[in-house]
Amino acid sequence: MKIEQLIWLVPLLPFLGFVINGLGRKSLSKGLVGVIGSGVILASFIISLVIFFSLQGDAQKSHEVFLFDWISAGTLHIPLSFLVDPLSSIMLLIITGIGFLIHLYSTSYMHDDEGFGKFFSYLNLFVFFMLLLVLGSNYIVMFIGWEGVGLCSYLLIGFWYTNSAYASAAKKAFVMNRIGDLGFLLGVFLLFNFFGSVEFSKIFPQAISISKDNNTIVLITILLFIGACGKSAQLPLFTWLPDAMAGPTPVSALIHAATMVTAGIYMIARSSVLFDLAPITQNIIAIVGAATALIAAIIALTQTDIKKVLAYSTVSQLGYMFLGLGIGAYTGSFFHVITHAFFKALLFLGAGSVIHAMHHEQDMRHMGGLRKKLPITFFTMMIGTIAIAGLPPFSGFFSKDEILANAFEHNKVLWAVGVFTAFLTAFYMFRMMFLTFSGQYRGTHHEESHVHESPKAMTIPLIILAVLAAIGGAINAPEILGGHDWLAHWLAPVVAQHELGLNHSTEFTLMGISVGAAVIALVYAYTRYVKGARVPVADEAPRTALAKLSYNKFYLDEIYDFLITKPLDGLSKFFYKVIDTKFIDGIVNGLGWSTNEASKGVRLLQSGNVGFYIFMMVFGIVALLLYTFLYI
Repeated sequence: MKIEQLIWLVPLLPFLGFVINGLGRKSLSKGLVGVIGSGVILASFIISLVIFFSLQGDAQKSHEVFLFDWISAGTLHIPLSFLVDPLSSIMLLIITGIGFLIHLYSTSYMHDDEGFGKFFSYLNLFVFFMLLLVLGSNYIVMFIGWEGVGLCSYLLIGFWYTNSAYASAAKKAFVMNRIGDLGFLLGVFLLFNFFGSVEFSKIFPQAISISKDNNTIVLITILLFIGACGKSAQLPLFTWLPDAMAGPTPVSALIHAATMVTAGIYMIARSSVLFDLAPITQNIIAIVGAATALIAAIIALTQTDIKKVLAYSTVSQLGYMFLGLGIGAYTGSFFHVITHAFFKALLFLGAGSVIHAMHHEQDMRHMGGLRKKLPITFFTMMIGTIAIAGLPPFSGFFSKDEILANAFEHNKVLWAVGVFTAFLTAFYMFRMMFLTFSGQYRGTHHEESHVHESPKAMTIPLIILAVLAAIGGAINAPEILGGHDWLAHWLAPVVAQHELGLNHSTEFTLMGISVGAAVIALVYAYTRYVKGARVPVADEAPRTALAKLSYNKFYLDEIYDFLITKPLDGLSKFFYKVIDTKFIDGIVNGLGWSTNEASKGVRLLQSGNVGFYIFMMVFGIVALLLYTFLYI
């Protein structure tokens, strides 16, 4: 079958899963809900595979599939159409492939939850909107998917909404995403005003002829970047993502690994033609990305909640991706999106396996010695940890090395920040592993006796993801390591490419430095937490100023509360007490009072005397006759 005949099924099937499980959540059995919810994603993945391999032998490499005219007003024409090309085809595989594994994992992890059917309907809807985002052939369809995943993240993060803290975390994610979304929407308005269209196929060919540093293009790209900051959790809009840990662990894996948080990277990579015309914006992106990567890595150093460590790790890795985008390494950044999807989904699901075994305990200070109790979880999570640490030959090494090599060529300071962040990443990840799996169990003997490995529905996805995290880097291994830069060649028709101008000896040196930093971090973490048996003590105050800043997350939430939340609350109270209560209510109540007081005098005219009424009627008639005679 042709791509045009298949592509509409990819988002339709998850939507059907949402409808069936949503309507039948109380009548369908949990087994059937799980089969439907997971089956539709598997079917979408199989179709995505067929489409991907169809593109391999297709000389055109790009297909715009028109479904129907959606909006037509004046010069504005927006069709609902899909764009299938090398970039979107890989995103389809990531979303449906990783999504299926997370759905399969959820059939066991969420089995005892009373909202099982509702949870799967939300997951299916999330995948539907994410597919709409990456398939849209114009910025409006992309924006619909963009807003849809924002809605679903709110529903999934606050899934256990009876807990007020979880509900607040969902609201925080929703509000902070709306700030970024406003920037995105304004950028789209400017795009239409400047290019006369929102279609990729009409905007990008026009953009090629525009000179660099055009003020309108700079403003457009900055606004689009603000949108990406909200969705992909960059400074200053990243504080929602660690709080999103309130959702069930499969939600954390789905949102933070392969889908929602990578939407901003996908959007900028898709718009690389525009961003190449705005070097100012690119510099801002690179600086913000490097700062986000460093600050999030420092915060992760002292966290004791296993999911919070991974959440700040996600923020840091997203910062790496934005660093790559800012220096023009679009392929390297997207390569890191792919490898990150493998090892971060693995790590989150592994953390869920630990939490499941520990009966919902997430504090690493109460763990320890779990390696023998959870051998599959330990082995697979160790592969994910080695991958994210950037140690060869695992996937993270290749993608991180490509970003660092481009950073070195672009700006040595950004490269140094990237290498130091890689050192911190390796340290806090191995710290997490050693605190969780090494040493002695730090709970009670009764609790230890109930710790056991997770069921197969949870461990099979872990094993598959571990294999991908181990070998996934081969898709874009550089030529100096025997690779063929396959991903770069595959994305060349869609994403702007910039040749790396470093010689082989420099590349090997840079690899050695980044790997050496990761090995030093590994040895230091082992010495401190295995040999030294150092375990963070509950309620123990951080000993240094930097440790205090890290533990308290640089007081960013407190700063936002002081600078934004409290002034807005104060302003709203002023409007309520002064503008609303005294001014607006004063006018309304004043009119009512004056009417009431006036009526007290006017009612005296209603005496009930019939003779007086006749006199007034005659007087009125005479007055009308005189007026008619004198003035008309």
